[in-house]
Amino acid sequence: MSRELYLDPFIRFLRPDRVIYINVDRSGLPGELLGNHWDTFIVEEDFKFIASNGLTAVRIPVGWWIASDPNPPAPYVGGSTEALDRAFKWAEKYMLGVIVDLHAAPGSQNGWEHSASRDGSQEWGTTEASIAQTVQVIDFLASRYAKSPSLLAVELMNEPMAPGVTLDNLVRYYKAGYAAVRRHTTEAYVVMSNRLSADSDELLQLAGGLPGAVIDVHYYVFNSSFTNMTAQQNIDFIQTNYAADLNGLTRRNGPLSFVGEWVAVWNVPNATKEEYQRLAQVQMEVYGQATFGWAYWTLKNVNNYWSLEWMIKNGYISLKH
Repeated sequence: MSRELYLDPFIRFLRPDRVIYINVDRSGLPGELLGNHWDTFIVEEDFKFIASNGLTAVRIPVGWWIASDPNPPAPYVGGSTEALDRAFKWAEKYMLGVIVDLHAAPGSQNGWEHSASRDGSQEWGTTEASIAQTVQVIDFLASRYAKSPSLLAVELMNEPMAPGVTLDNLVRYYKAGYAAVRRHTTEAYVVMSNRLSADSDELLQLAGGLPGAVIDVHYYVFNSSFTNMTAQQNIDFIQTNYAADLNGLTRRNGPLSFVGEWVAVWNVPNATKEEYQRLAQVQMEVYGQATFGWAYWTLKNVNNYWSLEWMIKNGYISLKH
């Protein structure tokens, strides 16, 4: 694998980490809004752009309610399966792989908006029912897309948060989710996101014993711990800390490693274009050591540096080499 990107089918306003999940059926005003977004935000031309710029795959987030389409329970909107089907069709046409990423699990695995938590609550894994339901969602996705030549991988869950998600529960779920994928395909990779606020190597033993398993880590430099750091200090951290962390996951005969999210965004005020170019290039060099590749968050965004499309078109990132 080499380069992937995060393809976001949801509506985003103001901040890249704020997702608006809108209720009622597609015939109502909110449903029409979301339906129009699905129909116009990511189109076939985007897949052509992706392929023509040296990318090899897309990472597409979905919510657990996709398994209940076209009539998901409130407060969700039907139509996400149709959008995903369309994405697979375009991926097949332009010979791109698809990583289907379960971004929102029942009850929320991290308490954030992008996992469909309204109030910050985190309830996934607190009951056997939530785990079983999530396995059913994975089974639905694997069975639906197993025969597509573009199905590269199924990601069992995005960013579970410790300690709310315990390692024991996560391992039980990952074993069951892996088995669900394997019931339908022996070729697709199975991606396992590590727990946030936990050791990044805690899944090595589990994933190492499962053929085709991939460990997903996310590396960012825009959060509060990087405040007041200079451009060079950010670069040094990436080349030293993140490089060492990734190297610890990338072992001979072990599971594949995947930097499933990164972005050329930081807290350096008044950074020049050259500094942003350097930030992007260093991350691509370091994360390019991952044996399953990397994914940029995200293809399109109203905030320029979060948009890989904008970064490429404006000369901040070049992938054609």
